[in-house]
Parts: sequence; C-alpha cells; structure tokens
Amino acid sequence: MPTAVVFVVDDDVSVRESLEHLIRVSGWAVEAFDSARTFLDRPAVDVPSCLILDVELPGLSGLDLQKLLVENGKTMPIIFITGHGDIPMSVRAMKAGAAEFLTKPFADGDLLNALRHAVERSEFEWSATQELHSLQSRYQSLTPRERQVMGLVVSGLLNKQIGGELGTSEITVKAHRGQVMRKMNTESLADLVRIAGRLGLPLAMKERPEKPRAIPSS
Repeated sequence: MPTAVVFVVDDDVSVRESLEHLIRVSGWAVEAFDSARTFLDRPAVDVPSCLILDVELPGLSGLDLQKLLVENGKTMPIIFITGHGDIPMSVRAMKAGAAEFLTKPFADGDLLNALRHAVERSEFEWSATQELHSLQSRYQSLTPRERQVMGLVVSGLLNKQIGGELGTSEITVKAHRGQVMRKMNTESLADLVRIAGRLGLPLAMKERPEKPRAIPSS
C-alpha cells in the first residue's frame, strides 16, 4: 500500500509550518496549502489521504470546500481546525462527514490521534476501492457466456440445471464454470457469491412457473 498523504489547508503560515513539521516527524507525507483554491488546483492523488482543514479561509471557506469535495465524490476524511468554533458549525461539519473538529489551540496528541483514525479509514476505503477495481477487471475478462454461467452459479443452480437453462451440455457448463473460477481467481462457490455481491450482480435464476394446484373434489 502506498504511503498516506496528509494535506493541510490553512492561511496562517505559522500554523502550516508547525503542522507540516509535526506530521512529517510522525511518519506521514505532508503537503500544505494557503487556500482552498490552491488545494483544488493540485491534481488528485490515488493514495490513502486525509485533509486538515481550517474553517475560516479567505475566499472559499473550509466548510464550502468540504461541500464541494462531497459533491464531486471525493470522500477524503477531513479534520477541521478552527480558532472560533461553535456548536452549529461543528454539527454542520460532522453531519457532512468530517472525521474530527478541533478548536485551536489543541494538543498535538489530540491531532495525531485524529490523524491516525483518519488515515486508517482512508487506507481501508482505498484498499476496498482497489479490490473492487480488480474484481471489475476480472469480470470484464469473462466471455458473455461465462458471465451467464457465473450468474446462474451464484444463483444456486447445479451444472445440470444451468445446462438446461442455457441449452447446452453439463460438460460444457462445467468447462465454463472452471474458466469463471480461474479468471475470477477463486476456488470456492462462497467466494464467488461474495464477489458477485461486491460487483452488485443480480441473481440470474429465472422464475419457474408454479405447478398447478390440485382442485379439491367437492
């Protein structure tokens, strides 16, 4: 897993430099910005990351930046810092998904503790995203018929039943099923079902007409 990057956005140069030093000596990579706009101009990074964000910034405020990031689908954990915090402000930030809200002056330990939790959350989400991308790539490598077979397999059908659904032999289904397991890099049905769930695949089992009920004799 790549090293996490901690971004700092604060217009106070002394605060930026102090935070940069604290974060760097604590083992994380750090990049600092003096405004929300300069942060937004920085190209996105595909690594675990979090943002330490001052609430009161010139131009685009910290809360406005948070809203913009959420609207653009960027779910980076945010730790807000402010010298003039109030309850409504903190509630607004937390409801929008902030990881923490600290009022200046805060203890280094409080910030580092919040940072550890935020980085761990970002690492978990990054790993989950990478896994999903890998699963999507494997699924795309399946042929149309192999995708059909996979859908019927995870729906609980046996090879013979799948053959009946697709109009092919049980031996052919078995061969397709083996290819599906190989390409999806799994050896068990349970894992294949889990993968189908992660991919959001619908169950492919067709509904079968109910047998007609016997009419009771009068």
